[in-house]
Amino acid sequence: METLVLNATKLEQLAGRLKAIAHPTRIAIIEMLSEKAKLSVTEIYLYLDIEQAAASHHLNIMKNKGILDSRRDGKKIYYSLQNEALSEIIKCVNKCKE
Repeated sequence: METLVLNATKLEQLAGRLKAIAHPTRIAIIEMLSEKAKLSVTEIYLYLDIEQAAASHHLNIMKNKGILDSRRDGKKIYYSLQNEALSEIIKCVNKCKE
């Protein structure tokens, strides 16, 4: 039997990432970015029909937790997923419903 070694730092980072995606708006953003490689803040807030400030708030949380990358192109900032595995996690959770 293999011994399980738990790394407290890695567990804290993982918990932080899971908390960062545990919001309906953030899940919607992840789903959108899994369909399109990159989206601007404007595209995201218009599609979700939320305020620009709210979209930026959610995007910053996910960027700070290492979930999203951002790239500036002129006046626009484009966001993309750092890792496609997150969209797979969302799909997996969706399959768990009754």
